[in-house]
Amino acid sequence: MHHHTSVRLALLLLCLLFWTGLAAQQAPLPTQQQGYQRPPEPIAQMVEAPNTPAVLIDQRGEWLLLLEQPGFPSIEEVAAPELRLGGLRINPRNNGGSRNSFYSGISLRKMVDDGKAYPLQNLPAELRISNVRWSPDFSRVAFTNYGADDIELWVLDINSRTASRLATGLNDAYYGAPYQWQPDGQGLLVKTIPKNRGPRPDERQTPGGPVIQQNIGGEKPSRTYQDLLQNSQDEALFDYYLSAQLQRIDLQGAATPLGKPALFKSFQLAPDGQHLLVEQILRPYSYLVPSYYFPYSVEVWNQQGGLVKQIAQLPLAEDIPIAFDAVPRGPRSFSWHPAQPATLYWAEAQDQGNPAQEVEHRDFVYLQKAPFSEQPVLLAKTQYRYRGADWSEDNQLAIVYERWWKTRRERWLQVNPAKPQASPKVLRDQNYEDLYKDMGDLVTYSTPRGQRVLLRQGGDLFLISEGYSPEGNRPYLSRFTLASGANTILWRSEAPYYERPVDVLNLQPLRLLTRRESLQDPPNYFLHQAKSRRGQLVRQQVTNFPHPTPQLKGVKKELVEYSRADGVKLTATLYLPEGYDPSSGERLPVLIWAYPREYKSADAAAQVRRSPYQFTRVSWGSPIYFVTQGYAILDGAEMPIVGEGDKQPNDSFVEQLRMNAEAAISKLESMGVGDPKRVAVGGHSYGAFMTANLLTHTNLFAAGIARSGAYNRTLTPFGFQAEERTYWQAPDIYNTMSPFMHAHSMKTPLLLIHGEADNNSGTFPIQSERYYNALKGHGATTRLVMLPAESHGYRARESVLHMLWETSQWLDKYVKNRPQEDEGTR
Repeated sequence: MHHHTSVRLALLLLCLLFWTGLAAQQAPLPTQQQGYQRPPEPIAQMVEAPNTPAVLIDQRGEWLLLLEQPGFPSIEEVAAPELRLGGLRINPRNNGGSRNSFYSGISLRKMVDDGKAYPLQNLPAELRISNVRWSPDFSRVAFTNYGADDIELWVLDINSRTASRLATGLNDAYYGAPYQWQPDGQGLLVKTIPKNRGPRPDERQTPGGPVIQQNIGGEKPSRTYQDLLQNSQDEALFDYYLSAQLQRIDLQGAATPLGKPALFKSFQLAPDGQHLLVEQILRPYSYLVPSYYFPYSVEVWNQQGGLVKQIAQLPLAEDIPIAFDAVPRGPRSFSWHPAQPATLYWAEAQDQGNPAQEVEHRDFVYLQKAPFSEQPVLLAKTQYRYRGADWSEDNQLAIVYERWWKTRRERWLQVNPAKPQASPKVLRDQNYEDLYKDMGDLVTYSTPRGQRVLLRQGGDLFLISEGYSPEGNRPYLSRFTLASGANTILWRSEAPYYERPVDVLNLQPLRLLTRRESLQDPPNYFLHQAKSRRGQLVRQQVTNFPHPTPQLKGVKKELVEYSRADGVKLTATLYLPEGYDPSSGERLPVLIWAYPREYKSADAAAQVRRSPYQFTRVSWGSPIYFVTQGYAILDGAEMPIVGEGDKQPNDSFVEQLRMNAEAAISKLESMGVGDPKRVAVGGHSYGAFMTANLLTHTNLFAAGIARSGAYNRTLTPFGFQAEERTYWQAPDIYNTMSPFMHAHSMKTPLLLIHGEADNNSGTFPIQSERYYNALKGHGATTRLVMLPAESHGYRARESVLHMLWETSQWLDKYVKNRPQEDEGTR
């Protein structure tokens, strides 16, 4: 009897030990009751490391402004009360944006460091500054300072290095800066909260009736938007917080009101300082589209705020076609000609804003000068959709830009504004996906009245290009000759550095400011100067910022190239842990991080879009953190989706994803680096969508991480990403591409993370919530993490640390320490 009892006890102990070991191996991760967690220390230290300052240059080349960038804000700050109205997020306490970024310090030093300190006097006690702008003559700097209950306007005098507060009560609830320098630099035009605006409307008032929308005839499809107005209370709050008073404020703080309070969509002083272009939001409001589609008027005021001319009144734009290159009917994109005292220019669609209409010209571009009594002058007719214009200071040259999505074409038109021609010269006509032929962007400079105009020398313009090439990006500065079209490179980045021109400070002799970095050296600014007109350029270091993440100093970084099954060439950046030697025979667990992009050409999809010499930057959402935990990281792995000719990229989305992923895994295996049985894939937004599709339709991965994605495309039925067809036009495409529709096929562990306050069009939090429920209902291994108060990108320190902890735990459990019996089944 005693013997049998001993045997039973021994068996019981053996079973307990077995189940304890199994439980330890398969123990579930903690749930929400655990609170915010902290990832491994090397990761946490990188998150909490000081940021490199931002730099603003004095175009004369004398001064640098260094702006300190604080670390991540606390969850308390991110979760502060906010209003979500008409696509805006407003801080009700200070009447500004609720999720703005700020600088926490400002300092001044010479461009060429003389070793002297230049302390600044009378700055605000607590700095939370934004909207930092040089005056037109670069003698002063204006900025807004954000308090808990107020937004202030400050001006820093460079000569005396003393700051002064000019105004309080700024209204910064809408897009754009709440002030603008006067062209003479002797004052500013400022948007403030109206005096005596009264108490805030009561949000708790009893509803006056149902909220009703209707459509009587006519097709009015619209994409999905967040934070829309929902009822009359929202409308009253929208009026209350967006209503503003424009004021002229001189450098002593004396204020003069202009006109009456209104809801200003934008305001812009003409170069003469005497005319003001204002766009005012009008009723009726919409519950279907954000406020930038609301009705608005376009007016020119005089310097007292009196009406000079109403230029246009535009209706509610709820019926814009959902196609790419669709625009509202009527005139749009108003701006002042930068080289004339008071001349407006704008574009007007000739196809009713509908790309499906066949017309000879998509847009007309018009000019009209003060006093706006004569008929507008036709400047140019565009073959594609108008995208803006640049002007020379002498008004003898304008470059008009146009693009067309379906063909991926881009054109630059050369126009003489003084003598517009019916058929302007085409300077550039190319496929904008073909980056190897991209010459870059035209260089501009600031006039004495603060207007940006083309940098020009006789018949030559100047370009700054990223310098895409098969060997990697090599940025350059070039001289473009208008008459011949010749493009002569004046300066180019040289290996082993990635160096990009920032600004041309002088032409003769050349004085060029660049931002230079290498695999080991963090980005810093350098000045290249010629001692004579044709002299050799001499390089001088301007800043000396330290390495922000020493935890990555020993990490090996490499640009890898490989091909997928159909021959399309792919690239990615590979990071290997410090001290790792592939010749040792050790195979590492792998994290592949990617974002799919659509192309109309396989050749364009295959082009290299990065430099092998760029410094390793780690942002809040980067996968590179995990190289410190023993993973090989394949970052930015190309996931092109190609649809040539009449084919649409998404017609073979899943198949092309599979080819891309197989090629990446095969490359790492052939290098002797990656363990093909321990590979994870992850992505954010459309990258999360990609991740869910790869895990659903392939057996390539051990686990996945999907952040802030959309998984059910029937919830975005009027198009998504680069897909123009509606659900009703291509139901098979929508269903095939929706991981939600295939939740029953998921066999791979998937971690879902989403911000509870996601404001990105199409990635409503319900996307992750419903997808999680579908996966759970079919027995998939999955975990859903909803981050309180976070938007599409995550901002709070606690949120970022916790997101990285979740990712670390998931990768370690299902990838690095993947059970062998699981490996054998795949």
